[in-house]
Amino acid sequence: MSKTAKITLHPELEIADVDSRLYGSFVEHLGRCIYGGIYEPGHPTADEEGFRGDVLDLVRKLQVPIVRFPGGNFVSAYNWEDGIGPVEERPRRLEIAWRAIETNQFGLNEFMSWCAKAGTQPMYTINLGTRGIDTARNVVEYCNHPGGAYWSDLRKSHGVAEPYKIKTWCLGNEMDGPWQMGYKTATEYGRLANETAKVMRQVDPDIELVACGSSNSQMPTYPEWNATVLEHTYEHVDYISIHDYYGRRIKRIETFLAQSVDMDRYIKTIIATCDYVKAKKRSRKTINISFDEWNVVFYYRKSKPEIEPWRIAPARGEAMYSLVDAVVFGSLIITLLKHADRVRMACQALLINVLGLIVTRTNSVCWRQTIYYPFYHASVYGRGRALSLNIKSPTYEDAEFDTVPYVDGVAVVNDENDTLTIFAINRSLKEDIVLDGQAIDYSDYSVREHITLTSEDISAGNTAENPDNITPKSNGNANLKDGRLLATLPKTSWNVIRLEKKR
Repeated sequence: MSKTAKITLHPELEIADVDSRLYGSFVEHLGRCIYGGIYEPGHPTADEEGFRGDVLDLVRKLQVPIVRFPGGNFVSAYNWEDGIGPVEERPRRLEIAWRAIETNQFGLNEFMSWCAKAGTQPMYTINLGTRGIDTARNVVEYCNHPGGAYWSDLRKSHGVAEPYKIKTWCLGNEMDGPWQMGYKTATEYGRLANETAKVMRQVDPDIELVACGSSNSQMPTYPEWNATVLEHTYEHVDYISIHDYYGRRIKRIETFLAQSVDMDRYIKTIIATCDYVKAKKRSRKTINISFDEWNVVFYYRKSKPEIEPWRIAPARGEAMYSLVDAVVFGSLIITLLKHADRVRMACQALLINVLGLIVTRTNSVCWRQTIYYPFYHASVYGRGRALSLNIKSPTYEDAEFDTVPYVDGVAVVNDENDTLTIFAINRSLKEDIVLDGQAIDYSDYSVREHITLTSEDISAGNTAENPDNITPKSNGNANLKDGRLLATLPKTSWNVIRLEKKR
């Protein structure tokens, strides 16, 4: 007899409106993310600015609302001025974070032009590692001030008459990490971030600011770092950032499949920390979370090759994502949606080549990784109000996470187009599981489509030679009748069940 997971579809189980920026991404001067990824002059599809047209097409399909740039660890020794103005006059630099040569052929001006073509908005990160307040105010002026002063007039001289009006700014990157150039204690960083925020807002009062939180939940200073930083910055920032990559050093596949349990704990801890500081300060303001670096680290991976230093854009972090990676990736998206009331922004890292949704070959083809598809489905169908499903699922035991549900999921209702979409995963490696849902309040809906992403070979992925090896199919059996939803979730699968109101 098949295992069954019970769910409830009810409007009173609303979590929050989903901020579209939950489906953000990230590009950094790391490996072939930019050079050979989004930017490759001379490529058969490249436009007049050197942007790969085939990559732009796949990015536009994702409907990514916001993209973080330029780092990442890269930013903590980056001079933003190196990436503006005439390309032929820009300096080459030793790029310290990844020990490469940075040509600066792609900089702020190119990024903003690429964003416009990709249909996305920028999230710009400033250098609070080797630089500080003065640099921050200058770059805000260059980007956002209309003119009549040095930096804004310099932008005009570079052919950009109107200000970029960048809304969202990150105050440094992973400043709690000893690996970071300019690493600081929480107090050192908190004081610097607070003073920088005040000065940036003097230049442009309409920006929103993200303070650095924990680089991951394993940091020895976590979560005290977040509390100390917020005690310094609370009234001058809007978000606290958190980062994590899931699947590192995991040997048991059942534990790997349960990684969203760890993400859930992480988010809940940071929410509690934010609210503790709010109470301590007797503030009416609520700080929300920007989970602006997250991804799965591929489970079936090989050892990292040594990379010769001081090369231009050497390949880093590139590997084939598998079906099981896509299922875990989908579970992380579900977790973000389940916290849509407090996680208002998130950036999958990285968009191209380095742990990428998309992979390219130099002067050749590009293709979608398996993890592209859960991101695509969530971004396209996951706009609206998030609903808890009140899931009652069969479980399995895991040494790290104790009791883990086989089935996890969340729903999103869109009142504008009268749709309801369920995102669900089945973690079982061996069995299909029946999803049995009460949907009395949605009995006037019908199933439009049940999409599944699954494979008998969970280690299989997509390659240049076989780019469609693992792709979603509209072959699910979901059915809604008399207020009862029934659907089979295949073993080790990502599922999208799309309901729409009957006309």
